[in-house]
Amino acid sequence: MPSLDNLLHAAVQGVGGVERPGQVQMAHAVLEAIAKDEHLLVQAGTGTGKSLAYLIPAVMHAIDSGKPAVVATATLALQAQIVDRDMPRLAEAIAPLIGRRPTYGLVKGRRNYLCAHKLEGGFPDDDGDSLMSVGQVDQQASRLGAEIVRLREWAEVTESGDRDELVPGVSERAWRQVSVSAHECLGGKCPMVTECFVERSREAAKDVDVIVTNHSFMAIDSFEGRQMLPEHDLLVIDEAHEVVDRVTSTVTDEITASMVSAAARRAGRLAESTEAVEDAAVFLQGVLDELPEGRLVGIPDALELALARVRDTTRQVQSELKPAPGEEADGTRQVARAAIDEMYENSARVLERRDLDVVWVSRDPRRGSVLRVAPMSVAMLLRDKVFGDRTVVMTSATLELGGTFDAVAGTLGLRGEGAPDWQGLDVGSPFDYPKQAIAYVAKHLPPPGRDGLSEQTLDEIEALVRAAGGRALGLFSSMRAAREATDAMRERFDGDIGFLCQGEDQITTLVRQFARDPQTCLFGTLTLWQGVDVPGSACQLVIIDRIPFPRPDDPLSSARSQAIARMGGNGFMAVSATHAALRLAQGAGRLIRKGDDRGVVAFLDSRMMTARYSGFLQRSLPPFWPTTDKEMVLAALRRLDETAPEPVTVHEPALRGVTGAVAGTSMGGDGAEHPRPPGDPRPTAADPPSPAGSRTAVTHGHSWTAEADEELRDGVELGLSVEELAESLELPQDVIAARLRGLGLEATGAPRMSFD
Repeated sequence: MPSLDNLLHAAVQGVGGVERPGQVQMAHAVLEAIAKDEHLLVQAGTGTGKSLAYLIPAVMHAIDSGKPAVVATATLALQAQIVDRDMPRLAEAIAPLIGRRPTYGLVKGRRNYLCAHKLEGGFPDDDGDSLMSVGQVDQQASRLGAEIVRLREWAEVTESGDRDELVPGVSERAWRQVSVSAHECLGGKCPMVTECFVERSREAAKDVDVIVTNHSFMAIDSFEGRQMLPEHDLLVIDEAHEVVDRVTSTVTDEITASMVSAAARRAGRLAESTEAVEDAAVFLQGVLDELPEGRLVGIPDALELALARVRDTTRQVQSELKPAPGEEADGTRQVARAAIDEMYENSARVLERRDLDVVWVSRDPRRGSVLRVAPMSVAMLLRDKVFGDRTVVMTSATLELGGTFDAVAGTLGLRGEGAPDWQGLDVGSPFDYPKQAIAYVAKHLPPPGRDGLSEQTLDEIEALVRAAGGRALGLFSSMRAAREATDAMRERFDGDIGFLCQGEDQITTLVRQFARDPQTCLFGTLTLWQGVDVPGSACQLVIIDRIPFPRPDDPLSSARSQAIARMGGNGFMAVSATHAALRLAQGAGRLIRKGDDRGVVAFLDSRMMTARYSGFLQRSLPPFWPTTDKEMVLAALRRLDETAPEPVTVHEPALRGVTGAVAGTSMGGDGAEHPRPPGDPRPTAADPPSPAGSRTAVTHGHSWTAEADEELRDGVELGLSVEELAESLELPQDVIAARLRGLGLEATGAPRMSFD
């Protein structure tokens, strides 16, 4: 096996990047953690190149051990970056050094894929006017009908069946008609198992070196013992600041009267006791509607009785739904069993009164009263199930809060008696934050209130957006505030600048629209705080309306704060301030994504300067140049707008093959084969595309500018040979030849045209 430094150097050249000290430091730390079987937390700022810093050691370990390395991310964007860009280029670059191309696959939960059996009518309709009834009528009859027709057409051509490949997307209601959950799936008894997109993707991933998945899938695999991922002893969790919330969501259960009633209807033709379940649903509805919103410190007698009825009646139906001996499973029965099982398990869990479980009632505009149950902390669950029997590397740009890893480590189960060994490392950032960005606090604004955005705040947003000429990402603490700001700005600007709001389309579609047009602003809430990556001039202003504390009535946050206070700790700092610091760091981090990005992060909450906890929040942010001078900030935004280059090119989502890799490559299922060692049956990555931008491209140690690339293209057009190009550009011939290959050019030495 070649050295880590040699492999990393080759990979950096292959992706057209620049080797950075923090990247090298991180790669060595990951390799050392694997060797010591010790967990590692790495804070690596945006632009460090952390994906290569863990992918190279992961590939080395996979080849040495014969087991795959698993990489889990929080966002679809990072999954796509790894599978579509990083791994193909890395594989191409290091193949000559290790003797073969590393292999990889993308694995997700079943709900993310088309179900071939459901498309063929093997499952009951989720809605009366859905797949089977609407699919045969004119696609203009309804939006749902048009979406179903489109899904059917897409199903005929997709290799992967992955929902993220479908652009633009479809509504959740439409997607339900072509997908099934893990509990609804017939598994190996399905008549179309050989055509199943999920089974094909998982089978293809069994023998690869690197498996890419998401936090939730990783958690389910760890907690439920379903072994959906192959055996592995190295797990890399990127975007690790999100893992506690994602895991908590995964183990949160809910129950509503309508869910109980729907389960009874699904089982109606197959069981005789469903009327009792319907009655239990009615009783539960009356009880839940009488309960106040918020956390339930104990289970009221009426609720206990209602849940006991749900539990007992669904248990009876469970018995009736068991197929007779020798009877083949079918979609209708499986869907009914899944719905009944869920209601039985969720009602039984609430009645168990587990030590750490928090139970609360919320009101949903569409679903009515919802009873939810979630663990107050997942720290011990993570310690036992995730960190227990493998090396775990966790990385993010925001793991140190207030200057220490302690807060995050505590939520992960890495502190206290019995905690496993771990190391924390901050490799810094390659960006010069004080010169690239301004942190502006609008100290003159009144503190945020509960009655929506004040007129002064809306005036401030308008002034900032006008100065920036658009180019603004607005991050709001609630959807109400985001919509209020969007409506107000649309009215004030009257079409001169476009405004997009979260919820108006898929997030990925909105982000691409925002990134293409500099005279556009995108406003939204939580999803945008953590997942938007728009480098370049399309985003030169990030607006944060208020410090993103959790809601005072948030059941989990309040339960955690009270538990810490009972142990003598500071519940506000440990929970609310830590939550706010993490969100602020993530939000501010949306601004500077490249070495030449410039801009302003505007905090419209004066408490960032005046509150007793302001120092903790400020220490959690990148070290931007701070100011409260509004006129200076507006002038800076105007200059940036006047001198802004064209936005960075936006790429459409890649079509995927069965492994989740880009279609058209051999990893994607239909690309040209590449030489590999005799006897190696695994698929290989195809040639990568050339770097998207030549501004930071490095080939054989030489950096290339757009002007140099243009000169190279002109020389090829004129028919110059490699020798002549090398002489003209005053560079070695091997450098010229490598750059030509990267750009897909060929120097023939013969002119393209001639004049007699």
